[in-house]
Amino acid sequence: MPAKHSDYSTLVLSRSTFLKLTRLSLGLRSFFYYNFNMKIKLPETIPVFPLSGLIFFPKTNLPLNIFEPRYLALVDDSYKSNKYMGIIQAKRNSSDVYSIGCLGKITEQKKTKDNRLLINLIGVSRFEIKSEINNTKTYREFNVSYEKFSEDLRVERQSLMKEKIEALFQKTKIFFKKNGLLLNWNEFEKLDQDQKINTLAMIAPISNEEKQTILESVHIDSKTKVLSEIIEFYLHEKNSNNITLQ
Repeated sequence: MPAKHSDYSTLVLSRSTFLKLTRLSLGLRSFFYYNFNMKIKLPETIPVFPLSGLIFFPKTNLPLNIFEPRYLALVDDSYKSNKYMGIIQAKRNSSDVYSIGCLGKITEQKKTKDNRLLINLIGVSRFEIKSEINNTKTYREFNVSYEKFSEDLRVERQSLMKEKIEALFQKTKIFFKKNGLLLNWNEFEKLDQDQKINTLAMIAPISNEEKQTILESVHIDSKTKVLSEIIEFYLHEKNSNNITLQ
């Protein structure tokens, strides 16, 4: 299993967890304009890295420390071809995976003295698994479709009403504070609207199943609605637990 590594500028600090965002030479917005203008065709067959306890979203960065031989092979093969690899959540106590994951592109790779690989992935688009490839490799490959999530790559994206997104951010600030999670809001404000929602969903102290539900929500308004309802539930639950009967 991978571990996150630490050569990145910090967006989020918590009591025990660091989530990092890399300083890329090519900015996130430029990256997506590049993809759109070049009209690239995303691969229909991809190597997939099943991870427990981590959900990857488009337009977010995921630094990973790879040391298992099968995933070293996956990253090496991916880097030598198109640099694409999928991240998907593994189901509990099972070899099964969810049907929706996120395609990432390797933007940085560094080999350590003890032969680990430190990589950074940038989320490109969500995908839906269609079938698994029967291969002889040590890692799994799948046929996937991006059709359901075509807006992940569009330059012109849906925008939310300012009041709606501000209400979510205010609830999130309270929720994070109650859970001892400190967010660098100055850095956060530099992200675009979709990045903000995806980043909050990725780092929020909620269950992996809840994060998966957000990932599977197709449009930004539905993602925001689901995230807002989840955070509101946790806030209400926490407040209820603090009520003392006299």
